[in-house]
Amino acid sequence: MASITNLFFRKMTIDDVDAVYAIEQQAHYHPWSKTLINDAVTSYQCWLLFNQQQLAGYGIVKIVADEAELLNIVINPPQQNKGLGKVLLEHLMKETEQLGAKECFLEVRESNLSAYHLYESYGFNEIGRRTNYYPTPKGHEDALIMAYLLAID
Repeated sequence: MASITNLFFRKMTIDDVDAVYAIEQQAHYHPWSKTLINDAVTSYQCWLLFNQQQLAGYGIVKIVADEAELLNIVINPPQQNKGLGKVLLEHLMKETEQLGAKECFLEVRESNLSAYHLYESYGFNEIGRRTNYYPTPKGHEDALIMAYLLAID
């Protein structure tokens, strides 16, 4: 694993949408649209991760009452495999808990084993499946639903 230093986070703004969209295009087969990203900035908790002053990744979390849903977490492909996904996930979960969420849910492509293992190593547990949820070049694949307990009363 390459060394990661000089990391910092900041909230995403409308001015960041183009840069985030460019990474989204590189990182996903079926990326979010620029409109969805723009809407997320005004509706959800959106954080950017910088490594060496460069945008390394971002995460988007929706919080309703005491439940959170991790909608999107992305590390810029050239920055992947450095441990930044775990750093970003930790930040998102701390922020989410500080905002009063007690549980966090997410969906992950069944084929995305690296993401699945990251979530599992952090403490997320698989609790369900959405059949044929994600589009693929040859049809659809299942989404695995995972949950993480943020706070215990």
